[in-house]
Amino acid sequence: MSEEVLTHELPIRVRYFETDQMGVVHHANYFVYFEMGRTEALRATGIDYRSLEKRGYMLVVAKIACQYRAPANYDDELILATTVNRISYARIDHTYILRRGETIVAEGSSTLACVDRNGRPQALPSDLRPSD
Repeated sequence: MSEEVLTHELPIRVRYFETDQMGVVHHANYFVYFEMGRTEALRATGIDYRSLEKRGYMLVVAKIACQYRAPANYDDELILATTVNRISYARIDHTYILRRGETIVAEGSSTLACVDRNGRPQALPSDLRPSD
């Protein structure tokens, strides 16, 4: 993966089951959206989680945060911008901006750590690390 910053946009339509009785997206679903963004951003580079896992590399969430700015509602059309901000020897940092039109609905960040099948830290595969 190159050292340049990668931003990937993913359209999301809020589904009924993601909302509470008032039709507002439940707070836990934002983390699901962030996972969708990470998965598709990685896929856009030509690599997918399934192939990484088959090779023995697991990417686990070491840290995640979300700031809720405005409610999202059932049937809203949202755009999630996922940015890969930093890739180190064994970690990947992302930021997220979720919008409905020009309104920022939520902003977030996460750090993924690379571990082996036994949960021990390991280096990211060379095709994910920046070139030296």
